[in-house]
Amino acid sequence: MEITRRDFMHIAAIFGLGAVASGCTTPKTVDQISLSDIYDFKATGNFTLMHICDLHAHIKPLYWREPSTLISAPNLVGTPGFLCGESFANHYGLEPSSLDAYFDTYMDFDALARKFGKMGGVAHIKTLTNRIIKERGKENVLFLDSGDTWQGTGVALKSDGEAIVKAQNYLGIDTMVGHWEFTYGKKRVKELIEMLDAKFISQNVVGDDPFADEYEELIFEPYTIEEKGGAKIGIIGQSFPFTSTANPKEFTEGWSFGLRLETLQEYVNELRNEKKVDCVVVLSHDGFSVDQEVARQVNGIDFILSGHTHDPSPTPITINDTVIVIAGSHGKYIGRLDIDAKDGKVNGYEYKLIPIASNMIPADPKGVKLVNDLYAPYDKEFNEVLGQTKGMLYKRDTFFSTFDQLINDAVMDEMKCDISFTPGYRWGTTILAGDDILMDHVYEMCAITYPNVYTFELKGAKIATLLEDIADNVFNSNPLYQQGGDMSRLGGATYSIAVANKAGERISKLKIGGEPIDLDKTYKVSSWGGNLQKAGENLQEDKIRPVYYVVRDYIKREKIVDVSNKGNVTLLDYSCGCPKKGSRGC
Repeated sequence: MEITRRDFMHIAAIFGLGAVASGCTTPKTVDQISLSDIYDFKATGNFTLMHICDLHAHIKPLYWREPSTLISAPNLVGTPGFLCGESFANHYGLEPSSLDAYFDTYMDFDALARKFGKMGGVAHIKTLTNRIIKERGKENVLFLDSGDTWQGTGVALKSDGEAIVKAQNYLGIDTMVGHWEFTYGKKRVKELIEMLDAKFISQNVVGDDPFADEYEELIFEPYTIEEKGGAKIGIIGQSFPFTSTANPKEFTEGWSFGLRLETLQEYVNELRNEKKVDCVVVLSHDGFSVDQEVARQVNGIDFILSGHTHDPSPTPITINDTVIVIAGSHGKYIGRLDIDAKDGKVNGYEYKLIPIASNMIPADPKGVKLVNDLYAPYDKEFNEVLGQTKGMLYKRDTFFSTFDQLINDAVMDEMKCDISFTPGYRWGTTILAGDDILMDHVYEMCAITYPNVYTFELKGAKIATLLEDIADNVFNSNPLYQQGGDMSRLGGATYSIAVANKAGERISKLKIGGEPIDLDKTYKVSSWGGNLQKAGENLQEDKIRPVYYVVRDYIKREKIVDVSNKGNVTLLDYSCGCPKKGSRGC
């Protein structure tokens, strides 16, 4: 990999090589960069929090392209949590074609991916965290995980999450919360927690089954108190508050989820007034925008370590004296937060979002062996070459992605339906143009515990209402009513949308098969990853099949897939996919 001096200056900037970037010393060549240069950090205070979120079981390095469209309600668009592309780069001061621009935006992704290589991987993360622990001392460091860790890859699915728990134990995770973890079901979640060396905490999950022993009681410990660097740190867990509505209820039947801001405030007060902690941390899977609202409504939180929405945020934001950080997704980043806290208060902190550039950060040999061992039973299936892609296959965007279109193409080809629905999940992978598509990649896009494609009938009026309901979730002006995820992806359909319109009036010109939707007509619909089939009629049980096998067989038939990058949604009230704050343009 050839890296120019200009590239090196960008690398220096992202890794905090202040002396080199400012010209205080003679610049080093790339070959002369040492680990001490790369990990350079202004160590502060008496303890360090390392933070990861939304790994989605990606224990190997991968490519992950950030979104080229990130739209929300007018009051939210262009703010932290709703930034992408040029808007993101301008907000955070990124240089074009730099390493940080590659990690944080979609711009020039294919070319930069071939220059800088893959991202993440637990063996590379371990090298970084080992360095931090050696510098600060194990007795002064905690490693916190904001959840969405156990689900998202074939190795996670095949091992029922156990492989990922082993990877967490190897990394040395101390405390975690959850969301997709719960889709393994209550019994399996409890089994995995028993295998986990870390503590699993959540103040917002309680029993709601009147016949269960845990009725109206906390399912998990609400918080933990850790002593590091002579400071008492109170860490409150906040699992995803909408788990039982975003995912099938049967996985968590008998458990009730919610934001529970009143009890969160009570635990903050308890930690401060009774337990006399020096620092209050909320380890959260609420989502970046929701946690900004939490900071406005709950007093006394020093730091929120957020997750769920996959946002990289190089700079913390502060709301009502609460500092909020989030560390991206897929193992691409580790957040390092050094804190000076004593005598019941925080006196200062330093933060850096560190990209895990796997071509630059060496792999820990034990981690390489662990990952190889975990994948070994499935290597034959996972490494099967199904075909090739002509263009880039990516996942993340508000309305459309090429990998989701590939899934819809496969579903429609096999099920012979009029319209198909693919959920707007934020996790997956990216395959560069011209590369082979492996079965492992398909699992990385579809590996859920409820993978079946269902084919059934729905009236046009029901389809139109459903799309409006989904849009109200995604584009609600109140972040507390956004349950997460992007718009469902449609196959066989097109529509226009005015995001700023009120609920029920956003979508227009909805067409199915190129014709305006007939509200009285009955359409054949296929869907997966949700409960839409329960709203339909005449379920075709003989066609029920896991989505990853449907996609696998389609790619093998096509051999070379050529998915257009042209979306099927027309955005009416924004002129680009990454508008600035207060603007409907770029």
